[in-house]
Amino acid sequence: MILRVTLLAGCILFAGCGGQRNEQSTSTPATKAPPAPSPDMTVVPLAVPATAGASEPQLTSSSRGTILSWIESTGTAATLRFAERTGARWSEPGTVATGKDWFLSDADMPTVQRLANGTLVAAWYRSTEVQLEAYDTWLAYSKDEGKTWSTPFKPYKDRTKTQHGFVSMFDQPGGGLGLVWLDAREWELNQDAPDGGAVMLRSASFDPSWKQTSDQIVNLRVCDCCQTSVVTTPDGVVVAFRDRSDKEIRDIHVTRLADGKWTDAQRVHADNWEIDSCPVNGPAVSAFGGTLAAAWFTAASGQGHAYAAFSRDAGRTWGDPIRLDEQLSTGRVDVEMVDDGTAVATWVEFANQRSQMKARKVSATGSAAAPIAIQGAGAGSVGGFPRMVRQGDELLFVWSEAATGGEHAEHGGPVQVKGAIATLR
Repeated sequence: MILRVTLLAGCILFAGCGGQRNEQSTSTPATKAPPAPSPDMTVVPLAVPATAGASEPQLTSSSRGTILSWIESTGTAATLRFAERTGARWSEPGTVATGKDWFLSDADMPTVQRLANGTLVAAWYRSTEVQLEAYDTWLAYSKDEGKTWSTPFKPYKDRTKTQHGFVSMFDQPGGGLGLVWLDAREWELNQDAPDGGAVMLRSASFDPSWKQTSDQIVNLRVCDCCQTSVVTTPDGVVVAFRDRSDKEIRDIHVTRLADGKWTDAQRVHADNWEIDSCPVNGPAVSAFGGTLAAAWFTAASGQGHAYAAFSRDAGRTWGDPIRLDEQLSTGRVDVEMVDDGTAVATWVEFANQRSQMKARKVSATGSAAAPIAIQGAGAGSVGGFPRMVRQGDELLFVWSEAATGGEHAEHGGPVQVKGAIATLR
């Protein structure tokens, strides 16, 4: 998986890899919005508890605080670690699990998340067939602030040696855990499919006593290795994902959990990006009440760009896209809604042979503040998939960074997890 991310990132800047068709979208995305007078936030560095050499940073938030998780590797062993920030302080780092058979990828990061009832839940991946990039999702929970964890378990009964990853977790309506993931069991079960079978999006749920209450299909054919994103609205849980049509159109769609069933997928925008291979670039979605903001990447025009759009009806319809980047983008987006109905979106900008995490505030009217560089001017090149969460009137950012050049942190100097914080004004 890491190799695929590395190769594809250079291709998607100019959409120059084999299999790309430079088809224009039926509704051309909007040009860059005129800058607003002020970015409405100040960004400063934030010390994070991840050790030097840590990788795969991930952020989640709850009413209690913000959890940062990361991977520490020693020899052939990998360890999932986490710390929680409440107020202005990080807790002492805790350990979820350690193993020598883990599947590690800067595109598919493990997660530690706090549910509404205070329970901590963690998800990570164990390899089942290295040559096939096959792996399983494993879950565990803790009811004592991470001091002890349950016996790990899988959220499905499938035993195929195929991909099961790109998990997004959420509080299940009525209590308990819900999650979605990409599931490639058809690669093994459907031997007659000319393309080897399709990857599907599936979901599962567990009640507060950890009895499994569902395991169902969300969408039968999705992009093979693009991240999923989930958010809760008054109208139900909404999941954003990259779809894959029979004609290899891979645009961003959303679906909503209504009365225990997933609605038909709704396309966020008709980019009409036709590409034979997965771009490893999933969407992000955030909500404030029934208003949603989505961010995504596309190279439908022949060059890589990042966009955002708003929905006022929990994802049923979407407004015009707003371009985020100013030159070229490798995507790797994130987004958070703000109480005034605007949103802050992040992306990775590529300019002067360097990747940099940037952010800007956008509104449903199409206006956008001037972009802000989250990294300092002298920082190294950003790698992996930067993350952002909102906690009250603060935005927290984390990313992997190498001291010297290279498009990906793993190809530069020593890798470090870096952080920043912005106060919304």
